[in-house]
Amino acid sequence: MMRRRSVSFERLSEVVSGFSGCRIAVIGDLILDEFVWGNVERISPEAPVPVVDVIRESEHLGGAANVALNLTSLGAEVDLVGVVGQDAAAKRLVEKLASSGISTDSIVGDSDRRTTIKTRIIAHHQQVCRTDRETKKSLDPTIRENVTSHSRASIGKADAVVLSDYGKGVLSDEMATLLIQCCREKGKFVAVDPKVNDFSHYAQASIITPNKWEAELASGVSIFDEVSLEQAGRMILQIASADDVLITRGDQGMSLISHQERLDIPTVAREVFDVTGAGDTVIATLALGVAAGATVHEAAVLANHAAGVVVGKLGTASASVDELLASLTVG
Repeated sequence: MMRRRSVSFERLSEVVSGFSGCRIAVIGDLILDEFVWGNVERISPEAPVPVVDVIRESEHLGGAANVALNLTSLGAEVDLVGVVGQDAAAKRLVEKLASSGISTDSIVGDSDRRTTIKTRIIAHHQQVCRTDRETKKSLDPTIRENVTSHSRASIGKADAVVLSDYGKGVLSDEMATLLIQCCREKGKFVAVDPKVNDFSHYAQASIITPNKWEAELASGVSIFDEVSLEQAGRMILQIASADDVLITRGDQGMSLISHQERLDIPTVAREVFDVTGAGDTVIATLALGVAAGATVHEAAVLANHAAGVVVGKLGTASASVDELLASLTVG
């Protein structure tokens, strides 16, 4: 059964005030997001495609690295575990992490992989195209053992854990299962941002946070109304044996589905410029909220507000505590 449940500003601000005392482990795929900004004034004479006159370029942390950045921006301590190549992009990514105050001690270098780079070409506030440079193969056994060791240590120290799966090979089926079991054994809340279509790979997660399209693929249910939405959510709960599922629905907000009920959270975004990285913001704020003592629903409301902040910015972005509190005041 669907319903909405209000949460007071006082309660949410109390949770936010506890963010700075929390430590979150983030494990997953590290990405360097590259943006090429320009204008389009003509079509190429060589093919029916726009010609982008480049004005500037920028690089940002993406994937699990952006989850870590969002957490740091909200005042949390972060242990980040992931894999990069041994290339120029890895050096730039690690430098960006360090300059953001994020420890790189658990970043593992692999000479057989290339660091994932997603390049987005933006013209007149619109994404024209994207190019990906990446390696998706499974981790070498030695690298996998190194990642496992760092992950176990980080989970042991954490108040909550985020598994950020972008399908680049770090969170294989075997690795995801092992890490979730480790979290359960240690009594840690573990939130999963999924990529694979078979959510049984995330069995026993505390919460899974698919978007509407991912939820449809995982459940086999086409979501077109309230009934199909709830059917998809309950199918995911069954497939993954998870405690909760949070389905992000764009301009329709979010729906938190448990074994007992469904709670709908309406969007608070006022202007949407770019949804890049919004899912990273959602799972970061959700995990941090629970770590700070919030219920899953209270944490989801905070995540909804944080996402509303970042989609109002261009490029991969994060929300600060002040921006989050301002959104809570208005919302």
